[in-house]
Amino acid sequence: MKPTFIDTHCHLDMSQFEKDREDVIRRARDAGVENLITIGSDIASSRAALEIAGAHDGIYAAAGVHPHEAKGFTPETLEALRTLAEAEKVVAIGETGLDYHYMHSPKEVQQEVFRKHLALAVEFGLPAIVHSREAGPDTLDIIRQSGCSKGVLHCFSGDMDMAEAAMSMGFHISFAGPVTFRKAEVSRLVASRVPDDYLLIETDAPYLTPEPVRGRAKRNEPAFIVHTAEAIAALRGITVEDAARITSINAWKLFGIGQMPGRGAITYRIRDNLYLNITNRCTNNCSFCIRAYSDFVKGHMLRLKDEPAAEELKKEIGRPEDYKEIVFCGYGEPLIRLNTVKEVASWVKERGGLVRVNTNGQGSLIHKRNIVPELGGLVDAVSVSLDAQDEPTYNRLCKPAYPGAFAAMLDFVREAGKYIPRVQVTVVDAPGVDVEACRRLAGELGAELRVRKLDVVG
Repeated sequence: MKPTFIDTHCHLDMSQFEKDREDVIRRARDAGVENLITIGSDIASSRAALEIAGAHDGIYAAAGVHPHEAKGFTPETLEALRTLAEAEKVVAIGETGLDYHYMHSPKEVQQEVFRKHLALAVEFGLPAIVHSREAGPDTLDIIRQSGCSKGVLHCFSGDMDMAEAAMSMGFHISFAGPVTFRKAEVSRLVASRVPDDYLLIETDAPYLTPEPVRGRAKRNEPAFIVHTAEAIAALRGITVEDAARITSINAWKLFGIGQMPGRGAITYRIRDNLYLNITNRCTNNCSFCIRAYSDFVKGHMLRLKDEPAAEELKKEIGRPEDYKEIVFCGYGEPLIRLNTVKEVASWVKERGGLVRVNTNGQGSLIHKRNIVPELGGLVDAVSVSLDAQDEPTYNRLCKPAYPGAFAAMLDFVREAGKYIPRVQVTVVDAPGVDVEACRRLAGELGAELRVRKLDVVG
């Protein structure tokens, strides 16, 4: 299936698009851009953006005054923005912010106008679209003081410290064409590390044409977003489809545009693996678990209304041999549904597929018997959430429902080595986790150790 995108920042009102705007929009649709936001840079362009949005399905507008134009901001400007903000198709306030590179407007004036925009965003409950160039500390300070808790730093050019500070205040991080430039090392590094839930993508068209069309195209346009998506996907080790889905879900959550999945996925693909979401139940309540703050993994909505039957899972898997692994994972503890795991795993193995189970290692505790021998011959690999170096830390971080869960998990890992070819344990680099102690413990258990990055921001 062709990936679909949401371009969260372009300028369709600009003169560069005057002669062929409809063709530009058609090419964007053909490239998979289902929705886009055209951004105002002053009152006239904000009105023009709203007019374009009103004439096209799937196009929305943002109303704001760019920091370059801040020196002309008056009380009448603020009232005009307030009127625009009431329009149904205005989904954000901006572009606003600070630009200390060009300094077309005095610094103090930029700051005051930025504050007014953020106050307006709070007043209308709209996200703010923020421009920040060579003004990171002041940008963050003003956002922090404003109380505005949703928005995006567009065309991000700061470092990871700035990104983390912005995300801790509820702001997303958006990347445009420069992330495709090899010399943009800092931006590329940040693009590889921003957690999925905070990632957005844009073109900033007609500016910042991405590679490989940079130099060949006279201007950037929304259809070129696919090149930026390809670069981001490569940096993050995911597919373009993953990048498109992740950023589109985030745009839906932030701006209310695009389409939300109607039901939780029972199978979902990430890279070459197919993951099975067979239950949302879990016997742990981990402080770092994605379930605590999101219904999504890699842009897949995983909150189930009903647990799928084995036959439904087999139908969705189709051809197990088409995937590197079939992974029981999802949004809960799969071994709660042991019989379903065994039935589907057997079916996968009969068709030449490889099976992995991601588990908290409490299966034997849950079922009150040693279940590991039952997995022999059905499961090629098991990944157990070790999560801590000792029982007190484990209990604090994971809040298990069963007493003795840590010891039972260790026994599960030891037992798994007798029946399952590959045994891995994982830890999250959460506060209080001694990774080196966990590494030693993994060695004693005869298992590999994988350290997972903590993606929760705040």
